[in-house]
Amino acid sequence: MGPRSKMDLSILRKPLGSVSRRDLRCTMFSVRYSGTAKRAVYERITHMISQGQENADNQRSILKVLETIRLILRRLSIEDADFILELVNEPSWLRFIGDKGVRSIADARDYILKGPVESYERFGFGLYLVELKENGTPIGICGLIKRESLKDVDLGFAFLPKFWGNGYAYESASAVMAYGKSAFGLNRIVAVTTPDNHSSIKVPEKLGFKFEQMVRLSVDAPEIKLFAHVESVEQQKGRR
Repeated sequence: MGPRSKMDLSILRKPLGSVSRRDLRCTMFSVRYSGTAKRAVYERITHMISQGQENADNQRSILKVLETIRLILRRLSIEDADFILELVNEPSWLRFIGDKGVRSIADARDYILKGPVESYERFGFGLYLVELKENGTPIGICGLIKRESLKDVDLGFAFLPKFWGNGYAYESASAVMAYGKSAFGLNRIVAVTTPDNHSSIKVPEKLGFKFEQMVRLSVDAPEIKLFAHVESVEQQKGRR
């Protein structure tokens, strides 16, 4: 067996959590076609891939917060850094939300820990990863945000452009709104957006939000639109 094979097989001695499924599959290919591998080694790699998928599924189940007809909303973890790196560097995000300075996987992990994860710990809620229920594909984020610059909790969401136009934002936002009211007693929730973000404005309007005023999130920030959704006393009684 050559040096290449020895190097590849060394991953079998590593803890499962430290080995990527991609590395395992590459090693399986190498072992299968090296002509010198034993059946037990090949089966060991197959088991590790299967166990890795099971562990990933278990983690998603533990982090799950909400479920709709088509979607799963779960808490973000540093394992989602690849997706977050892609999302926050989309032209639509940069234009309508702003540049968060996330340029690497390390930056994305830091963003997750100092943003959503810290919010979970402080308030019990935050932005959640939105996945397709059928295959676990991450498509966006949606959740509740408590900003220091706003009195009320606001609804936030962002999706990769290739998943726009399917009603996912409305579906996930509806679930988040109901969750905010039932779990945290939030009878007033707001939403903010830039005046020219017409597609995003349609979502809170469809949910019953009404425009209230123009606000600034900081002294030198541009003005943005603030919408509010206030549940009446009659609606509160109807939910009991």
